[in-house]
Amino acid sequence: MSEHGTHAGDDPAAERVVIRDNRKIHPDGGGRHAAGGADAQEAGEPGPLGPEVGALRSELDERTRDLQRITAEYANYRKRVDRDRGLAAEQTTGAVLLALLPILDDLDRARDHGDLTGPFASVAEQLQVTVGKFGLTAFGDKGDPFDPTRHEAVTHLTSAEVSESTCVEVMRRGYSLGERLLRPALVAVADPQ
Repeated sequence: MSEHGTHAGDDPAAERVVIRDNRKIHPDGGGRHAAGGADAQEAGEPGPLGPEVGALRSELDERTRDLQRITAEYANYRKRVDRDRGLAAEQTTGAVLLALLPILDDLDRARDHGDLTGPFASVAEQLQVTVGKFGLTAFGDKGDPFDPTRHEAVTHLTSAEVSESTCVEVMRRGYSLGERLLRPALVAVADPQ
């Protein structure tokens, strides 16, 4: 008895029907067999498309790697351009604000002498607010601890009133733009005795 439950010799008139689908998926390439390809594979001979499929697959893999590499290079390029664009904008803003510092110094002197009154005081305040919007911050006040990275000491003296090096007089305020120092403050420093 065969697997199908009939004897091979039971019905001589009944022929065994064999259906062959030549469109089957190739087991190692994913491609389709051409007509007669399945018979050639079963016989142990390499199929006519086997080497071509392998070559196409390796070419596809190579193109995929090229595309991934180019995509990564482009992403890095965009990041670099964005970073450089931001740096250029910050440097330009810094250059403009640096040019305005003498005007801000004159406004500070006028305020110290009581000359900053009336409509001119309003204009000075608007200028201070505007440069502040760009990130300009002033520093260097009397009583601040001396920081050699942010203050430029013009004079040194000793005092019993301080416990650490302290700015006792500010001759010119310092300015920074974000984390970047635009100009150090000119100060007189008192050191402890």
